[in-house]
Amino acid sequence: MSQKTIITCAVTGGGSAVLEKHPNIPKTPAQIADAALEAAKAGAAVVHIHVRNPDTGAPSNCFELYERVVKKIRDAATDVIINLTSGMDGTVVFDSLEPLELSKTSTLKDPLGRCLHAVKLQPELSTLDCGTMTFDEEIFVARMSDLREMASLMREAGVKPELECFELGHIENAKKLISESVIDSAPLFQFCLSTGYGAPAVPIVLQAMRELLPPGALWSGFGCAADEMPMVGHLVAMGGHVRVGLEDNIYLRRGVLATNAQLVENAVGIIERMGASVATPAEARTILGVEKRG
Repeated sequence: MSQKTIITCAVTGGGSAVLEKHPNIPKTPAQIADAALEAAKAGAAVVHIHVRNPDTGAPSNCFELYERVVKKIRDAATDVIINLTSGMDGTVVFDSLEPLELSKTSTLKDPLGRCLHAVKLQPELSTLDCGTMTFDEEIFVARMSDLREMASLMREAGVKPELECFELGHIENAKKLISESVIDSAPLFQFCLSTGYGAPAVPIVLQAMRELLPPGALWSGFGCAADEMPMVGHLVAMGGHVRVGLEDNIYLRRGVLATNAQLVENAVGIIERMGASVATPAEARTILGVEKRG
């Protein structure tokens, strides 16, 4: 293989359950930035960032926390590509259906409120979750009007959307945005597999998702938990880019907790043993068609 493979590291994620399992999940802005920088040294060209309440570790979408993380990464001697999530503050939970009553745990904001940090901080990339989904009792809301507005806000800010697709229908939603010229050329897709909701991480699903992509699309993917590293191999074999990190899997091997850097090192080893090579941040920028920000 002669291809260059981009490694993204998702360093902390937005879930709460993991906090009880892994005592060293990055929580504070400094910890999240340090984890991102360590992942970059290990071979990640892109770091995917969520933020957490520094005191409790609870998921957050606080602008000031993103700002502190981004500043520390940009002030460091690294050219790693920053990818900020825009997948927070999008959920609805019902306490009752008759009468209809929303739970106070609902977080749904308008499109600008969901991606304000990406608009203001202008990372190279920001995620755009391309379909409404149920996560147990939570409903993640991604109406086409929401997606259009968020994509337009990102484009105006010079931020490339990473089109997160948890199942086949999400790809069709993204293609509609592309056909409407809301998403610019060379769109970037991320296949989110074995999350517990949506598509499983099996080769036939990966093949089907790849076959549905529009011409010229860039694509990456990930599997969660035990599927993380096997999916790296499948993705590279099929010509895709890869994502690893503590957002998706907290174990190095059975019973051994991992760091983000260790997971990136594992991915580097798989990629190189398959005869491919790992893209540097500069090479990744060329592949993705983005310029260094900040």
